[in-house]
Amino acid sequence: MTNDYRFEFRPYQRKFLRSLTTNHGKWDIREGIILRLTNESGKLGWGEIAPISWFGSETIEQALDFCRQLPVEITDEIIFSIPDELPACQFGFESACEMGSGEWGVGSGGDEGDNFMTPNFSLLTPNSLFYSALLPAGEAALNQWETLWQQGYRTFKWKIGVYAIADELEIFESLIQTLPAFTKLRLDANGGLTYEEANLWLRTCDNLKANPELPLEIEFIEQPLPVEQFQEMLELSTSYETAIALDESVATLGQLAACYQQGWRGIFVIKPGIAGSPSRLRKFCHQHQIDTVFSSVFETAIAKQAALQLAAELSQNNRAIGFGIDHFFEQEETWFQSLWNDL
Repeated sequence: MTNDYRFEFRPYQRKFLRSLTTNHGKWDIREGIILRLTNESGKLGWGEIAPISWFGSETIEQALDFCRQLPVEITDEIIFSIPDELPACQFGFESACEMGSGEWGVGSGGDEGDNFMTPNFSLLTPNSLFYSALLPAGEAALNQWETLWQQGYRTFKWKIGVYAIADELEIFESLIQTLPAFTKLRLDANGGLTYEEANLWLRTCDNLKANPELPLEIEFIEQPLPVEQFQEMLELSTSYETAIALDESVATLGQLAACYQQGWRGIFVIKPGIAGSPSRLRKFCHQHQIDTVFSSVFETAIAKQAALQLAAELSQNNRAIGFGIDHFFEQEETWFQSLWNDL
């Protein structure tokens, strides 16, 4: 039986407290789209489209164009035939269908007269132990880890490939000397290293691993080389003790499947918000039992809830998930309701 929904959407902008600096450049404003589906019995389902075009998803303009051309009444059939070129849209609409099953919806024990139901923010309070916290690039990391450690985080991710490698290796040396015992550290290059630099980082990490005096763990280096250098990353993954995780290379479900078919059996960083269809992602992960780290796309609470449900269901090997990013935004739970009611 096909479900019919009334479809509404609102674009949003959220400013980062400080620019997010990666090898892709500076990022100041997170733009996205909040979706609301209302089914025939009045239940609401919320979804979010949060593209990152330089990561391989559609642009925010393409997502908005898609939303604008849809009719007010849409069906499951429309939702499940969104093309693969719009992976963030696939995620947003499918999540809204799933969320409309009653968890947030009006008519599921809520006030029947209320035309708005906020997400359950208590479900989104980070269990810091199982979250990886993102550190800023460069020397700023040396000043920020302590605050996050006090909040309970024990796994950190630090951006590399942003500044000169000699400078970053020096900061890295300071960072590993100051981080407490039993910390896990992930290094994320966002595809920004040369082959020689990747070897240097991996060699440096292997030397640290071999040092019994060092009580912290370098968990992996994330996406050391650009997407088109897959074979080189495959080769590096067998040449060093330090693990490599693919990120940009596996941004969408199609890319993820292609890398698996070409022999990647290392770690896959999955960003559900831009990966594409949640139902097809579930199927792939169940079928192949891949080693995953689920990660944020700097989404709001809406997409985060849907992403965390997938992570809880599909994570293997007990790896911390990459959703420790709340310190990059103002914490403002009311913005969501204002967004909807003010427009």
